[in-house]
Amino acid sequence: QMCENFTVCQNSMEMLLYNNLNLPKVTEEDGDFLTFLSFQDKCLRKISSGLYTFQTYLKYIQETFSSENQNVKSLSSSTEYLARALRQMVINPEEVIIPDAATQESLHTKLKSTKAWTEKITIHLILRDFTSFMEKTVRAVRYLKNTRSFSA
Repeated sequence: QMCENFTVCQNSMEMLLYNNLNLPKVTEEDGDFLTFLSFQDKCLRKISSGLYTFQTYLKYIQETFSSENQNVKSLSSSTEYLARALRQMVINPEEVIIPDAATQESLHTKLKSTKAWTEKITIHLILRDFTSFMEKTVRAVRYLKNTRSFSA
């Protein structure tokens, strides 16, 4: 929808220039899914921490992309619920990194300071990376569901 309505597309040079958002990612060093069993706890911590971090980005989208406010609000609350559920599955839940209020405010201020013409690119990048993050999260949760007893 962003690509069609605002001509913000994957291969836009502008997008590459402004992708300095440092969004959470699940990488191979977090454990690939073939050897996931030995990395379960580490991966769950990373995913839960990433979901908590995405909350600030989703808040920014909710405030900026007002035509989709309700959808983003629902997405944000579902993401927070998933982050809490996965955090409870971690052996030591205190190891899950939850950004403190000052960190969240600093990031929110940085996001709000983007110029209007890059705003749509920023939203697109956040949503693209959030989608990728969630795809990996779904794979990890499915794998966990099939390899150990948990209810999600």
